[in-house]
Amino acid sequence: MALGLRGQECCTAPAQENERPQGQGQHYNGKTLGVLGGLGPAASAEFMRLLVVKAPARADREHPRVILLSQPQTPDRNAPIFGSGENPEPALSSGLQLLTDWGADILCVTCNTAHYYIDHFRDSLNRPLIHIIDETVRSARERSPEGAWLTATLGTIKAGIFQDNAARSGYAFVVPDEETRNEVQEVIHLVKASRFEEAGALLRSVCLKFWSVRDLPIVAACTEIPIAYSYTGLPSDRCISSLEALAQACIRELYD
Repeated sequence: MALGLRGQECCTAPAQENERPQGQGQHYNGKTLGVLGGLGPAASAEFMRLLVVKAPARADREHPRVILLSQPQTPDRNAPIFGSGENPEPALSSGLQLLTDWGADILCVTCNTAHYYIDHFRDSLNRPLIHIIDETVRSARERSPEGAWLTATLGTIKAGIFQDNAARSGYAFVVPDEETRNEVQEVIHLVKASRFEEAGALLRSVCLKFWSVRDLPIVAACTEIPIAYSYTGLPSDRCISSLEALAQACIRELYD
């Protein structure tokens, strides 16, 4: 069982964390991971925990070198998609450049909606970026080939970044109705306000609503949602976590 910020069961694939790697011939390759986080802070903290859990390490020195830039002052990622607010693209670009200047060999960002903007300049980055959308869609295809419910920010869904990515590989998400999308957005706001129990209760009701219509797992396509899911009391294997998918991909790049 995987444990989240306050010890509850997390949204994750149990076999992947219960069978924690113990070396298995893998060795840290010396690369430095640069993490642009703080979007929000609880999500990047949970991501760092997952890196520890998933690393095939038996001692401190076998864990990877990680630089975390927590930058919660980054402008809201949702508002510009709806035509208002400050564009966060310059802050995201400068944050990734700062991580590069500090010595990062590989980059990642612990926010799904941010990748709508990052895709505008991804090709100009000086370091490879592990893309959370790519990794989450890959995980969803592997774990639920028949599809999954898409839970994400309103901006992520409107921008279509998950739907478009999935369509390129012949995969399809089930997008909730407008009322439920707004409930999911409220779950995200509650996590950002550290109101975890309330977030879990609301997300539980959303999931039960989904499953009364179609028995598919949810994809937690916002990095706050896995945290909320850990407070639902629902089975961990019913949620496919974008945070876990990103952490697993980072570990693959950091170990040979």
